[in-house]
Amino acid sequence: MNVREQADSPRPRRSTQAERRERTRGALLESAARGLSRHGYSNLVLEQVARDAGYTRGALYHQFKDKQDLALAVSEWVFQVWDQEVGRHVERESDPLAALLTLARAHTVFCRRDIARVAVALRLEFSGQDHPIGHQVETGYRQLLDLCTGYVEAGRAAGTIPDGPPAGDVALAYVGALEGTSIALAGRVPDDASLVVAAVAGALGLDPRTTHSSVRNEPQEAHHGTSRVRAHVPPLADPRDSA
Repeated sequence: MNVREQADSPRPRRSTQAERRERTRGALLESAARGLSRHGYSNLVLEQVARDAGYTRGALYHQFKDKQDLALAVSEWVFQVWDQEVGRHVERESDPLAALLTLARAHTVFCRRDIARVAVALRLEFSGQDHPIGHQVETGYRQLLDLCTGYVEAGRAAGTIPDGPPAGDVALAYVGALEGTSIALAGRVPDDASLVVAAVAGALGLDPRTTHSSVRNEPQEAHHGTSRVRAHVPPLADPRDSA
């Protein structure tokens, strides 16, 4: 290529300041999410968060005013990623039972990610405390229970979920089975997803051996950037890593 051709060639577009700021923010959020999942809030070191993301502590403070501000932003960001990678699969289901089983399978796939333990780690650490972080994750947990309660009620009305204890209690059992089995089977890929589905089916009063036909193929693990979709419910995962 001669000099004239080089001059005529289009130059790569330079990223804007807003785009660079957004990339920095996304990298810091993901790094902090890994740190919260592994170590919890009290043991989170902001300098290490910045270093792991490839930035300085000054860059972190340019984005977040303090550790609490960062943790709240991380919790919101993880909710958004969950909604992108799990919630969208659930929303495609018109049948309430299929929605609950799809939620269990897609959530288990999500929990294989190293950012997936944020909500449980924070919920356990701030349990019983009057603290903004505790309030945020508890609100998300209640949203999950309300969503599952609605699906149980709709499934009973449709005749696909049997009558039994109050729908709210069944939803608590469903979430407990989802959370507990995901914890117990951490790293047991690919059997974790099918076994979690079997566990939640039992909580719903179903025969686990007859539920798999109601679930779509296992969602592929995704690694999206920051989602702009507002999350409806939080991820649940292994609280042991916050110890």
